[in-house]
Amino acid sequence: MSFEGAVTFFIAMFIFGITPGPGVFAILARGMVDGWRKCISLSLGMICSDLIYLALACFGLATIAENWSFAFEVIRYVGAAYLIYLGYKMFKALPEVQGKAEHAARKSQKSELTSFAQGFLISASNPKVILFYISFLPTFVDLTVLRSQDIVLVSVLASIALMAGLMLIAMGAGRMVTLLKTPRAHKRLNQSAGGIMIAAGSYLAINR
Repeated sequence: MSFEGAVTFFIAMFIFGITPGPGVFAILARGMVDGWRKCISLSLGMICSDLIYLALACFGLATIAENWSFAFEVIRYVGAAYLIYLGYKMFKALPEVQGKAEHAARKSQKSELTSFAQGFLISASNPKVILFYISFLPTFVDLTVLRSQDIVLVSVLASIALMAGLMLIAMGAGRMVTLLKTPRAHKRLNQSAGGIMIAAGSYLAINR
Protein backbone atom coordinates (compact mmCIF):
# COMPACT_ATOMS: atom_id res chain seq x y z
CA MET A 1 0.00 0.00 0.00
CA SER A 2 1.39 3.40 -0.99
CA PHE A 3 1.60 6.37 1.38
CA GLU A 4 -1.21 8.11 -0.49
CA GLY A 5 -3.30 4.96 -0.32
CA ALA A 6 -2.67 4.64 3.43
CA VAL A 7 -3.73 8.25 4.06
CA THR A 8 -6.86 7.82 1.96
CA PHE A 9 -7.70 4.56 3.74
CA PHE A 10 -7.25 6.24 7.14
CA ILE A 11 -9.56 9.12 6.20
CA ALA A 12 -12.16 6.72 4.80
CA MET A 13 -12.06 4.61 7.98
CA PHE A 14 -12.42 7.72 10.15
CA ILE A 15 -15.52 8.74 8.20
CA PHE A 16 -16.84 5.18 8.48
CA GLY A 17 -16.25 5.30 12.25
CA ILE A 18 -18.36 8.43 12.77
CA THR A 19 -21.13 7.42 10.37
CA PRO A 20 -24.38 7.03 12.37
CA GLY A 21 -25.18 3.43 13.23
CA PRO A 22 -25.73 1.16 16.27
CA GLY A 23 -22.12 1.54 17.45
CA VAL A 24 -22.09 5.33 17.19
CA PHE A 25 -25.47 5.55 18.92
CA ALA A 26 -24.18 3.33 21.75
CA ILE A 27 -21.12 5.55 22.23
CA LEU A 28 -23.29 8.65 22.13
CA ALA A 29 -25.66 7.26 24.76
CA ARG A 30 -22.86 6.04 27.07
CA GLY A 31 -20.97 9.32 26.76
CA MET A 32 -24.08 11.34 27.58
CA VAL A 33 -24.65 9.40 30.80
CA ASP A 34 -21.20 8.39 32.06
CA GLY A 35 -18.73 10.70 30.32
CA TRP A 36 -16.20 10.01 27.57
CA ARG A 37 -13.74 7.98 29.67
CA LYS A 38 -16.35 5.27 30.17
CA CYS A 39 -16.51 4.90 26.39
CA ILE A 40 -12.89 3.77 26.00
CA SER A 41 -13.41 0.08 26.78
CA LEU A 42 -16.73 0.10 24.89
CA SER A 43 -14.92 1.49 21.84
CA LEU A 44 -12.12 -1.06 22.14
CA GLY A 45 -14.69 -3.86 22.08
CA MET A 46 -16.24 -2.46 18.91
CA ILE A 47 -12.85 -2.08 17.25
CA CYS A 48 -11.85 -5.64 18.17
CA SER A 49 -15.00 -6.95 16.48
CA ASP A 50 -14.33 -4.76 13.44
CA LEU A 51 -10.79 -6.12 13.17
CA ILE A 52 -12.15 -9.67 13.08
CA TYR A 53 -14.47 -8.70 10.23
CA LEU A 54 -11.55 -6.94 8.54
CA ALA A 55 -9.42 -10.07 8.83
CA LEU A 56 -12.21 -12.18 7.34
CA ALA A 57 -12.39 -9.78 4.41
CA CYS A 58 -8.60 -9.82 4.01
CA PHE A 59 -8.52 -13.60 3.73
CA GLY A 60 -11.08 -13.54 0.95
CA LEU A 61 -13.97 -15.04 2.87
CA ALA A 62 -16.58 -13.06 0.99
CA THR A 63 -18.85 -16.09 0.82
CA ILE A 64 -19.18 -16.07 4.61
CA ALA A 65 -22.04 -13.58 4.26
CA GLU A 66 -23.95 -16.19 2.25
CA ASN A 67 -22.85 -19.41 3.94
CA TRP A 68 -23.44 -18.06 7.43
CA SER A 69 -26.51 -15.97 6.68
CA PHE A 70 -28.63 -17.68 9.36
CA ALA A 71 -25.93 -17.23 12.01
CA PHE A 72 -25.66 -13.56 11.10
CA GLU A 73 -29.42 -13.16 11.46
CA VAL A 74 -29.33 -14.71 14.95
CA ILE A 75 -26.41 -12.48 15.98
CA ARG A 76 -28.21 -9.43 14.62
CA TYR A 77 -31.37 -10.06 16.63
CA VAL A 78 -29.43 -10.89 19.80
CA GLY A 79 -27.50 -7.65 19.44
CA ALA A 80 -30.67 -5.67 18.78
CA ALA A 81 -32.36 -7.12 21.87
CA TYR A 82 -29.28 -6.32 23.94
CA LEU A 83 -29.22 -2.70 22.76
CA ILE A 84 -32.89 -2.31 23.63
CA TYR A 85 -32.24 -3.85 27.06
CA LEU A 86 -29.38 -1.43 27.73
CA GLY A 87 -31.55 1.44 26.57
CA TYR A 88 -34.32 0.43 28.96
CA LYS A 89 -31.85 0.33 31.85
CA MET A 90 -30.58 3.80 30.96
CA PHE A 91 -34.12 5.13 30.61
CA LYS A 92 -35.09 3.85 34.07
CA ALA A 93 -31.80 4.84 35.76
CA LEU A 94 -32.08 7.08 38.80
CA PRO A 95 -30.89 10.68 38.34
CA GLU A 96 -27.42 11.41 39.69
CA VAL A 97 -25.83 14.61 40.92
CA GLN A 98 -22.04 14.71 40.93
CA GLY A 99 -20.63 13.99 44.37
CA LYS A 100 -24.01 13.11 45.92
CA ALA A 101 -25.15 9.76 44.57
CA GLU A 102 -23.72 6.56 46.04
CA HIS A 103 -24.98 4.82 42.97
CA ALA A 104 -22.43 6.75 40.94
CA ALA A 105 -19.59 5.27 43.00
CA ARG A 106 -20.88 1.75 42.46
CA LYS A 107 -21.35 2.48 38.80
CA SER A 108 -17.73 3.61 38.42
CA GLN A 109 -16.60 0.18 39.61
CA LYS A 110 -18.34 -1.58 36.75
CA SER A 111 -16.02 -4.03 35.08
CA GLU A 112 -14.17 -2.64 32.09
CA LEU A 113 -14.28 -6.16 30.69
CA THR A 114 -18.07 -6.05 30.75
CA SER A 115 -18.03 -2.77 28.85
CA PHE A 116 -15.57 -4.26 26.35
CA ALA A 117 -17.87 -7.26 25.85
CA GLN A 118 -20.83 -4.93 25.30
CA GLY A 119 -18.94 -3.06 22.60
CA PHE A 120 -17.85 -6.30 20.95
CA LEU A 121 -21.42 -7.62 20.83
CA ILE A 122 -22.83 -4.34 19.52
CA SER A 123 -20.40 -4.31 16.59
CA ALA A 124 -20.51 -8.06 15.98
CA SER A 125 -24.31 -7.96 15.79
CA ASN A 126 -24.09 -5.77 12.70
CA PRO A 127 -23.03 -8.18 9.91
CA LYS A 128 -23.22 -5.35 7.38
CA VAL A 129 -19.77 -4.37 8.64
CA ILE A 130 -18.13 -7.34 6.90
CA LEU A 131 -19.97 -6.49 3.69
CA PHE A 132 -18.51 -3.00 3.94
CA TYR A 133 -14.98 -4.35 4.28
CA ILE A 134 -15.45 -6.89 1.49
CA SER A 135 -16.49 -4.18 -0.94
CA PHE A 136 -14.25 -1.43 0.44
CA LEU A 137 -10.91 -3.11 1.15
CA PRO A 138 -10.05 -4.17 -2.44
CA THR A 139 -9.93 -0.48 -3.34
CA PHE A 140 -6.74 -0.18 -1.30
CA VAL A 141 -5.30 -3.71 -1.10
CA ASP A 142 -5.00 -6.41 -3.76
CA LEU A 143 -6.51 -9.36 -1.89
CA THR A 144 -5.07 -11.82 -4.42
CA VAL A 145 -1.48 -10.98 -3.45
CA LEU A 146 -2.07 -10.01 0.16
CA ARG A 147 1.02 -9.85 2.38
CA SER A 148 1.17 -10.09 6.16
CA GLN A 149 2.50 -6.53 6.44
CA ASP A 150 -0.51 -5.29 4.48
CA ILE A 151 -2.86 -6.91 6.97
CA VAL A 152 -0.94 -5.39 9.89
CA LEU A 153 -0.93 -1.95 8.27
CA VAL A 154 -4.64 -1.83 7.47
CA SER A 155 -5.45 -3.19 10.94
CA VAL A 156 -3.38 -0.50 12.67
CA LEU A 157 -4.75 2.28 10.47
CA ALA A 158 -8.33 1.07 10.96
CA SER A 159 -7.89 0.82 14.75
CA ILE A 160 -6.48 4.34 15.09
CA ALA A 161 -9.04 5.89 12.74
CA LEU A 162 -12.01 4.17 14.38
CA MET A 163 -10.80 4.98 17.90
CA ALA A 164 -10.26 8.63 16.98
CA GLY A 165 -13.74 8.91 15.50
CA LEU A 166 -15.50 7.18 18.39
CA MET A 167 -13.62 9.20 21.03
CA LEU A 168 -14.49 12.42 19.23
CA ILE A 169 -18.17 11.49 19.50
CA ALA A 170 -17.75 10.37 23.12
CA MET A 171 -16.07 13.62 24.16
CA GLY A 172 -18.79 15.68 22.52
CA ALA A 173 -21.50 13.67 24.28
CA GLY A 174 -19.53 13.70 27.55
CA ARG A 175 -19.66 17.48 27.74
CA MET A 176 -23.37 17.19 28.40
CA VAL A 177 -22.61 15.37 31.67
CA THR A 178 -20.56 18.29 32.99
CA LEU A 179 -23.08 20.89 31.86
CA LEU A 180 -26.14 19.27 33.43
CA LYS A 181 -25.94 19.37 37.23
CA THR A 182 -29.48 18.98 38.60
CA PRO A 183 -31.29 15.66 39.25
CA ARG A 184 -34.04 16.72 36.84
CA ALA A 185 -31.50 17.40 34.10
CA HIS A 186 -29.78 14.06 34.71
CA LYS A 187 -33.11 12.26 34.57
CA ARG A 188 -33.84 13.83 31.19
CA LEU A 189 -30.32 12.95 30.05
CA ASN A 190 -30.74 9.31 31.08
CA GLN A 191 -34.08 9.14 29.29
CA SER A 192 -32.61 10.70 26.14
CA ALA A 193 -29.65 8.32 26.15
CA GLY A 194 -31.94 5.35 26.77
CA GLY A 195 -34.18 6.44 23.92
CA ILE A 196 -31.18 6.65 21.58
CA MET A 197 -30.06 3.15 22.55
CA ILE A 198 -33.56 1.69 22.11
CA ALA A 199 -33.82 3.38 18.71
CA ALA A 200 -30.44 1.91 17.71
CA GLY A 201 -31.58 -1.58 18.72
CA SER A 202 -34.84 -1.19 16.84
CA TYR A 203 -32.99 0.03 13.75
CA LEU A 204 -30.67 -2.96 13.87
CA ALA A 205 -33.62 -5.36 14.20
CA ILE A 206 -35.74 -4.05 11.33
CA ASN A 207 -33.08 -2.81 8.90
CA ARG A 208 -31.75 -5.45 6.52
